[in-house]
Amino acid sequence: MNIHELLTEDTVFLPLEVGTKEEVIARMTEGLKLSGSVTDGVQYVSDVLAREATGSTGIGFGVAIPHGKSAGVVKPGLAVARMAGPTDWDSLDETPVSIVFLIAVPKENVGNEHLQILVALSRKLIHDDFRQSLLDAGSKQEIIDILKNM
Repeated sequence: MNIHELLTEDTVFLPLEVGTKEEVIARMTEGLKLSGSVTDGVQYVSDVLAREATGSTGIGFGVAIPHGKSAGVVKPGLAVARMAGPTDWDSLDETPVSIVFLIAVPKENVGNEHLQILVALSRKLIHDDFRQSLLDAGSKQEIIDILKNM
């Protein structure tokens, strides 16, 4: 799976100017609805927040990767946001996040597509230069191109 194929300009947010984790997830879900991945935003946000309640998806390094399988999702989707300012995410390293990837996968999806996306992103996000390139990107297309070349 090529991660960049899950992105559209509707699902890239530069910068995202909202305050709380819940607001971030809700706003990014709007982009996933526009892209056609999410049909029931309320259900999807509820499922992502339920997943978040089991343990923070703030993986460290200023990055969070919230995700969820949901009946509100009709096809896999990905949204990415560079935050306007650091956002508290109860991250594992107690650092606020600056970059958020939101993964949407249909509930009935029998595969581990969300895990494949998580692994692919995590492998790149541990590298300072990769994270910095996302922070320095000047446009939505540049973000898509960075992810295309990962």
